[in-house]
Amino acid sequence: MDLLRIDDQFTDEERLIRDTAREFAASRVEPYVAEWFEAGTFPARELGPELGKLGFLGMHLSGYGCAGAGAVAYGVACRELEAVDSGLRSFVSVQGSLAMTAIHKYGSQEQKLEWLPRMAAGEALGCFGLTEPDHGSDPGGMLTRARRDGSDWILNGTKMWITNGSVADIAVVWARTDEGVRGFLVPAGTPGFTASEIHRKLSLRASVTAELVLEDVRVPAAAMLPDASGLRAPLGCLSEARYGILWGSIGAGRSCYEAAVSYAKTREQFGKPIGAFQLTQEKLAWMEIELGRAALVALHVGRLKEAGTATPQQVSFGKLANVRAALDVARQARTILGANGITLEYPVIRHMNNLESVLTYEGTQEIHTLVLGEAITGLSAYR
Repeated sequence: MDLLRIDDQFTDEERLIRDTAREFAASRVEPYVAEWFEAGTFPARELGPELGKLGFLGMHLSGYGCAGAGAVAYGVACRELEAVDSGLRSFVSVQGSLAMTAIHKYGSQEQKLEWLPRMAAGEALGCFGLTEPDHGSDPGGMLTRARRDGSDWILNGTKMWITNGSVADIAVVWARTDEGVRGFLVPAGTPGFTASEIHRKLSLRASVTAELVLEDVRVPAAAMLPDASGLRAPLGCLSEARYGILWGSIGAGRSCYEAAVSYAKTREQFGKPIGAFQLTQEKLAWMEIELGRAALVALHVGRLKEAGTATPQQVSFGKLANVRAALDVARQARTILGANGITLEYPVIRHMNNLESVLTYEGTQEIHTLVLGEAITGLSAYR
């Protein structure tokens, strides 16, 4: 259901990746994801090696067992994975765009060789510890600290809402030091490091979310990412993850749209399918338009990224616009399905709940709005 036929703009390789991701998601995840969502579970350890074998973990990175795919190819994979559930795309994004990107971009050669091949294969899982209980949108206020003790570092602090946190083998933890913000690799099982899964969520239930606590965690000097200095380093990783979201959200919206179209064609009221009523057709038309616009933005930003000219502001544009569009589509789809729209027999309410979190994480709607406002006016409203 792509009136603009945007997928015709893809290369053969991009279409192959699209079809591979779609087939994997449909056969391996879709039959079970509603149950996982209802139970609040996600089989990260099982899916990791399978995704790694297909080359989807850190697929936009080069070397060390990574696929070295282009930005659009990576975006298309995110779209197809999130069409099944945001939790699946989040798992891939955190592994590749956050944890692996931090090591690939800022790590030593020894750190890269130790972790990246295993992470690309899904044999080792990673998480990214930046957000804190009292510091989400303003990571510069982080309270987690690292102090030198001889040749070692001692870390103390708490990180919150960390995807993959309680299943990760390695945590990329950002902490304030006397020299500024630095990144550290903290293996699971390090004394003083605990990761506790967060329960009672009503969104992203098919996703592992954890709280990380560091109490006098001692790591060697070699655990510090040598080329990461200041907040620019973790924010650079976040820009990669946001790029995946501006594609992935289209998949979630498309899934809701397709469910609504199918339902509108078969659900009858007053002697004819509800899709024959003007008000329903208006909803479907606007849903098609919103998804078409979002797809054009994603493709454009992707091509800019491949050319090396994409800016963080353009990624913010896409993340803000596309997630809002997908959430609007999900809400409209829910109205077409009526009461059936709130059950897990259809994907709509699951996507709608998930998108409420996607709207907030990797930069809230408000923060991305202010990023664009600063780009427009040259005046910062939040510093």
